[in-house]
Amino acid sequence: MGNGTLVAGMDIGAATAKAVVLRDGEILGFHVVPTGYDIVAAGRTAITEVLKNSSIDIPPENLDFIVTTGYGRTAIPYAGKNVTELMCHARGAHHLIPETRFIIDIGGQDSKAIDVTPKGTIADFVMNDKCAAGSGRFLEVMANILQLPSMDDMGPISLQSEQPCSISNICTVFAETEVVVQRAQGAKREDLIAGVQEALAYRIFIMAQIMRKEQPAVFSGGVGKNIGMKKCLEQRFGFEFIVPDNPQIIGALGAALFAYDEVRK
Repeated sequence: MGNGTLVAGMDIGAATAKAVVLRDGEILGFHVVPTGYDIVAAGRTAITEVLKNSSIDIPPENLDFIVTTGYGRTAIPYAGKNVTELMCHARGAHHLIPETRFIIDIGGQDSKAIDVTPKGTIADFVMNDKCAAGSGRFLEVMANILQLPSMDDMGPISLQSEQPCSISNICTVFAETEVVVQRAQGAKREDLIAGVQEALAYRIFIMAQIMRKEQPAVFSGGVGKNIGMKKCLEQRFGFEFIVPDNPQIIGALGAALFAYDEVRK
């Protein structure tokens, strides 16, 4: 018995490489690895792990089609096509939640606000890829300063805050100094974390001010796993955000769906 039609989407981000494999249009599996120095190796590892976990013994090159996205999307030599992150996030979110009309995506090095049509295509977008203060990197820096085991701890701890600190600087370097000073003055860790997250939510909100923000709204990207960040965005925007079960793979899923389109042409 054959393996069916196997396609993959790869989202090669600055922090992590994600792969989603579809079999006959359905999700077979996914895997996430740190991007590290060798982005080609990271992408291969991500796909290989999905295939191995599904007992499919073929190399990535033998898949029916591969579409890549993310900042490293042009680096994968055996990919058949590359597609922008914006298109892939819109397609992936719409596939999981067909009612999606607005997306906030916060990744390792950038953030995006996307207005999505009823068909899952892009109507409009804004993007911040110039400043770390508007991205997951901002949270990563602050997590290191506050000596958290990982960024995943930020959300639950921030929910304990009763009086979030005010983080006024819009530059990551100066905000880092601000956090250090407030910590020295006795600010609680949960208040500092909540303040950092509110600062990021404010920057995202300002970025998206020019957008039409219809609902339902989806929060995608690795930072979508942060329950505290979700709360901050909802308070700032004034409406609920839906977080998919695996928000980190939305871009890779969209790429995989585009790959499936290619084999059906």
